[in-house]
Amino acid sequence: MSEELDYDEGKIDEVVLALMCLTHHGHARAWKGFDWASLDRLCEKGLIYDARNKAKSVMLTEEGLKQCEALFYKHFGLADGPRDGAAPS
Repeated sequence: MSEELDYDEGKIDEVVLALMCLTHHGHARAWKGFDWASLDRLCEKGLIYDARNKAKSVMLTEEGLKQCEALFYKHFGLADGPRDGAAPS
């Protein structure tokens, strides 16, 4: 694209954090295949630990993990909640 896109960084960060719910594994680690600027903002907000390392995943903070799952259901969940009654792990 030749023109700069005008967008709400807060909404982007919210959806990036929500999508981390799909890839989180182990103890709150999620793949970090997202825009560096968004990952930096999530780190500044205290939702993930520093993403600028050699690992292919980032560590979600306790608050980041809570928000990750809540935002996933907000943006992508079924109207009646999870089918099996459990949050994804």
